[in-house]
Amino acid sequence: MDSSIAAILLQDGVTQGAVYALIALALVLVFSVTRIIFIPQGEFVAFGAMTIAALQMNRAPMTALLLLVLGALTFVADAASMLRNPVRRQRARRDLPVQAGKYLLFPLAVYAATVSLAPRALSPALQVGLTLAIVVPMGPMLYRLVYRPLERASVLVLLIASVALHLAMVGLGLLIFGAEGYRSAPLTDSQFAIGTQAIPGQNLLVLGTAVIAIGALYLYFGRTLTGKALKATAINSLGAQLVGIGTIQAGKLALTLASLIGAVCGVLIGPLTTISYDTGFLIALKGFVGAIFGGLASYPVAAAGAWSVGLLDSFSSFWASAFKEVIVFTLIIPILIWRSFVSPHSDSDH
Repeated sequence: MDSSIAAILLQDGVTQGAVYALIALALVLVFSVTRIIFIPQGEFVAFGAMTIAALQMNRAPMTALLLLVLGALTFVADAASMLRNPVRRQRARRDLPVQAGKYLLFPLAVYAATVSLAPRALSPALQVGLTLAIVVPMGPMLYRLVYRPLERASVLVLLIASVALHLAMVGLGLLIFGAEGYRSAPLTDSQFAIGTQAIPGQNLLVLGTAVIAIGALYLYFGRTLTGKALKATAINSLGAQLVGIGTIQAGKLALTLASLIGAVCGVLIGPLTTISYDTGFLIALKGFVGAIFGGLASYPVAAAGAWSVGLLDSFSSFWASAFKEVIVFTLIIPILIWRSFVSPHSDSDH
């Protein structure tokens, strides 16, 4: 290995680490607020990457139809819950039209826009906007359909539900996109040079987005009322409920942010690697290794751990490409041993 190869590997490691850092932050956010280990996080990455790839090929992605189906199921679930509850039944005349707008009219509008705009040559900004409009709303819908009925369940039951949802989304990905992989076009073709090292603009876009997102999350949790409510729910769910913070709304918001982060990661990483229906799980698993660094609680440590995973992933692909995944995932063993000594134990979730 010479200096030029080391520089290329360092560049790839930092870029991959930025994506893993965003995923790690999403996993920490969801777990700290809802106690859900959000295994399907990777499927939002895959759906985001393959949705924008379909739009670039002037095809209407089937994820728009999936959004329409999920919206209808969510509306039915909400309406049934509302009619079963005597208190909510009195407000049904006022609340049902609002729910219909959120879960029926909005997905229908997105589906119609996708079908009408997909055959045209769209600008990159419009492709990204349409992709986010399709993928991001799936997060709160899945929270309502899968996790909301289990809100009082233990961490183990929520983990089992996450595994089931992951398998269902992988199957849907295979049905919607097929078994072949997709690689989207770069959002920018610019090139920059530092000395003799050429840096693609897409890599800088990934890194810049990660830095901006981390900064935005820091300001959101520290300066906004809803961010402080999420933080309070993460620290003490029962105490948050006692002071009037809705834990259900907090969970829905956490899943919305997680799906947004996943979709953005998919849009950013799509031009750098081939994404297929089952690729997202491997990407999310590496983000999970980074999240374990922070004990699924600390955002800065999770981000630093994810960047470490990205660098290890990059350099191990050079030194031992056949064992790259083994090396990365073996890292979780000493981390878990270390966390078992430094983290307090609780029997409340057994």
